[in-house]
Amino acid sequence: MDTYEQLADFLDHLPGEFVRTESGVEMRILRRLFSEADAELAMHLTLIPENARVIARRAGLSAEEAQSRLDSMVQRGLITSLQASEGPIEYMATHFAVGFYEYQVASMDEDLARDLDEYLGQFPPETWQRAPQIRTIPVGQSIPTKLGVISYEQGESILEHSSRFRVSPCICRKKNHMLGKGCDKPLETCLGLDGVASMYERMGIGRAITKEDAYALLEQANEVGLVLQPDNTQNPSFICMCCGDCCGVLQIAKRHPQPASVLLSNFFALVDADLCSACGDCETRCQMEAIAVDNAYAVVDLDRCIGCGLCVSTCPDEAVALHEKPEHERIPVPANTQELYIDMLRARGLISTPGLVGMVVRSKVDRLLASF
Repeated sequence: MDTYEQLADFLDHLPGEFVRTESGVEMRILRRLFSEADAELAMHLTLIPENARVIARRAGLSAEEAQSRLDSMVQRGLITSLQASEGPIEYMATHFAVGFYEYQVASMDEDLARDLDEYLGQFPPETWQRAPQIRTIPVGQSIPTKLGVISYEQGESILEHSSRFRVSPCICRKKNHMLGKGCDKPLETCLGLDGVASMYERMGIGRAITKEDAYALLEQANEVGLVLQPDNTQNPSFICMCCGDCCGVLQIAKRHPQPASVLLSNFFALVDADLCSACGDCETRCQMEAIAVDNAYAVVDLDRCIGCGLCVSTCPDEAVALHEKPEHERIPVPANTQELYIDMLRARGLISTPGLVGMVVRSKVDRLLASF
């Protein structure tokens, strides 16, 4: 089998789906980003973070060569690197999105932008439905105090529990700008926290900011109408601030007749018809085309509402309010990335496949052997 076909199959057995298309644009993307040597080495990585020595043993390389090549792949946004405190850098396999797609933000050119745009346009909406990798949380100004919302459903609380912050351009908005389309919303809106902030620093992506700067970004998101989407864990490592014109996830979901069934959110909005003056502000701010205003008042289409709160925070009549979904409709939030990936693999029917089991077993054996 061709090396790139093997890589595509390898990527599709990671938590995030690597969608295959009739046009084959996904293979053009892989050939643009990965050399054959990159592809071969990438397939020796696992979902368990490992140091270069372990990967070198598996790939039949010297530790020095493996270290150099892995660091180069990190710099080019092909794999993920992690570092605990002052310990050694470890490396792990990375799926397409959220993953090495976003890592191309610093190096993307117009040709790659065109291929990525074509590829995302062919993603089926159900891709995000099986086990959501991200979720929608309300902008802070829209959350009623009486709800007592838990911390990982509030952007401000997520920031409070983080210590490192790095902001980078939104790759979806940057892609669209390169192709002469999209919107005029701010470009620097992708917020990396703690481990992701550190990894982006090693990659040369974005710039370091203070916690106060990060709070200001959340306020800006509300002002300009951006949806907050952190990773779907109780200790998020990033928050994307997304628009319906550019964001790949929102664009894909909007093609579905019921986006609320595709994207994960524990909230929905309702309008009090007696208070609504039909000003149209909420319809303009809604990124999912979930609100329509007739001559009397606004109406929320609950099949399309993803509970972002943008319609609530600036309603001049205070006629729109967020409500929590009933308990039986709420989806538990995984504790960490490892649990999230297990949920994603299980939802795709991959959790017990021989390939995945072999990957984990091989990883554990090689880590043990490398310790001698």
